[in-house]
Amino acid sequence: MSRTIKPVLLLLATMLLALTAACGSSSGKEELTTVKFSEVIRSIFYAPHYVAMSQGFFKEQGLNVDMNTAQGSDKGAAALIAGTADVSMVGPETTIYIYNQKGDKTLKVFHQLTAKDGSFLLSREKIENFAWSDLAGKTVIGWRPGSSPQMVLNSMLLKEQVSGVNVVTNIASTAMAGAFTSGQGDFIQVFEPIASTLVNEGKAYYVTSLGEDFGAYPETSYVATSDYIKAHPDVLKKFTAAVAEGAKWLNTASDDEIAKALRPFFEGTPDDLILQSVNRYKAQGTWPTDPELTQDQFDILQNVLVENGVLKAEDKVTKMDDIVDMSFVRQLGKSD
Repeated sequence: MSRTIKPVLLLLATMLLALTAACGSSSGKEELTTVKFSEVIRSIFYAPHYVAMSQGFFKEQGLNVDMNTAQGSDKGAAALIAGTADVSMVGPETTIYIYNQKGDKTLKVFHQLTAKDGSFLLSREKIENFAWSDLAGKTVIGWRPGSSPQMVLNSMLLKEQVSGVNVVTNIASTAMAGAFTSGQGDFIQVFEPIASTLVNEGKAYYVTSLGEDFGAYPETSYVATSDYIKAHPDVLKKFTAAVAEGAKWLNTASDDEIAKALRPFFEGTPDDLILQSVNRYKAQGTWPTDPELTQDQFDILQNVLVENGVLKAEDKVTKMDDIVDMSFVRQLGKSD
């Protein structure tokens, strides 16, 4: 090899090493932190979260969300305790249950995703001018005992003084629609997009919104263990920012953009039903502009738990901060 070629090769090798090092440094900056995430069920009720995933808001925050569906708040809470989930989207009542068990771990709400119940009541027969008294003597396919939609429905029946309603609570959430279409029950309580799908297919009639009729209720929260919050405050700050951006985006995006963003999470659901579902949730004020769990909301939650017999009055959590940490929400919009 000539003496002229050797310096050239050496120069090229040096440049290649430098380029490799630079690329390695750059990729290091783009490396994402994985968050093991458990959602309670799959529903457009949680649209801001799916938007944050599809629009890259989590990625912009340096996070990779590894999502699975628990099919129940109890299972989502169990995943946190077992360490198979870092963050769970569950009913905030789970934090109260775990706290009162006085175990080794406690859970804390760090972001309030929804401000209303997300279920809708459908009927087998068309009903004009529905009144809650129409449920007397009828069978409703509902949710498991102690779940938020089950307690909201029961509280509505108590409020309206309706008795003699047979609420079926032992059918798995994934089998409820099938049970209804096969002939079981006079009514069914479901979330979107299942509600719109059943109505659109002519298998049920829309009756009313539990969210609108019941009013304010903190149904779904993001929850993590106290230990995880202490160890990873930077992760939860970014997580909160991404979800908040998702909720904000939903209020300004076009119909085409919304359908495209949610379509991957609801395969087989037509775009018009996705949009109908989103608009129903928007209309009832499902997604608060300020995702903070307030003392008033917390009081409503505990009163519902007591009313439904899943919490004794003397076991109410008197200090909300023991199971709620809104510090990340309060940092939204503030510069570092």
